[in-house]
Amino acid sequence: MSDFPHLFFATPKKLPDAAGLPGRVAVLDLGFCAQGLTPSFENMTGPFLARLGERLCAYVDHHDHPYHVRYHHDPRFVLASKDRAPACAPMVTSEVVRLLGPADTLLCHLDFDGLYSAARWILEGEEPYEGADADAVAVDTRSGELTPIGRLIDRALRAKFQDTPLKIAVIRYLTTKSAAAAANFRETIAEVAHIYDQLEADTLVWAGRFTVRNDVAFVHVPDGVKFDKTELLLRGQAVARISVVENSGSLTLAAGFHSDVNFLDLFDLGGGMPTRVTIPSARKTEVLSRLGY
Repeated sequence: MSDFPHLFFATPKKLPDAAGLPGRVAVLDLGFCAQGLTPSFENMTGPFLARLGERLCAYVDHHDHPYHVRYHHDPRFVLASKDRAPACAPMVTSEVVRLLGPADTLLCHLDFDGLYSAARWILEGEEPYEGADADAVAVDTRSGELTPIGRLIDRALRAKFQDTPLKIAVIRYLTTKSAAAAANFRETIAEVAHIYDQLEADTLVWAGRFTVRNDVAFVHVPDGVKFDKTELLLRGQAVARISVVENSGSLTLAAGFHSDVNFLDLFDLGGGMPTRVTIPSARKTEVLSRLGY
C-alpha cells in the first residue's frame, strides 16, 4: 500500500477549494449537482472540475445525472446510475485504482458509502472486510441487514455526521494492518456510536407525529431540534410509501429503493438519487400537491 493520502470530505453542494487539494485528486461518491436546484452543475460541479483540471485523476460516482454523457470518453470518469450501482464503494475496483491512480488526495462524500469508497481506494480496490460492499449497499439504499462492523460504523456516523476526526478514524480502522491500531480506532468509533442511542430515542418522538394522506407521511420538525433525519424518513416509510420531513427551510423526500418512485422525474431535477431528494420549503405547496398529500 502506498503512502496514506490526504483525506477531504464534502457534499455535492459544498465542495472545497480545488487549489487546496494537494497533488493528484481522486473524487469518490460525489454526485454532480442537480439541475433545477441551487447550487447547480454550472455554478458548482463544473467550475470545480475546471479548476482541478489535469490534477483530477479519477471521478467515481453512482448518482444519476444527465451530464454523465459529457464524460463518456474521458477514462478518468467511472460513472453509473443508482439502479446499476446501488453503492459507490464496489465500483472502486483494483483495476480502477491501478489504471487511474496513484492519488495524493482523496475527496469523498462524507457519508458511509463515501468513506468505504475511500477505504477501498487506499486498499487498492480490496474490501476492508468480508461483507463491506454489502454494508455500503445496505446503508446507501437503506435496505438489508448490516454486519456488526457496518452497524457500529453506521450508528457512529449518524451520531456525529459532521465530525471529521471520526471519519478519519473510520477510514484508518478500515485500512490499518495493525491489530493494536485497529482496536484503538474501533474504541473511538464505539464511543461515538453509543451517543446515537439518545439521538435515536429523540427521533422516535417525532416519528409519532407523522400525518399520513394518500400514502404520503409528512412531519415538520422545528429548527434546532436534534434528530436523525435518515431514521425519521425510514419511520415515515414504515407507514406510507413516501416520507417527507420538513426542517431548516427544506423538505427531504424519501421512498424505498425498490419502490419505483423517481423524484428526479417528478420534480424535473437534473441529477441525484431518484428515491431521496431535498427541495427548498419555498416549494412546499407545489411539492405536497404533486405528491397528492
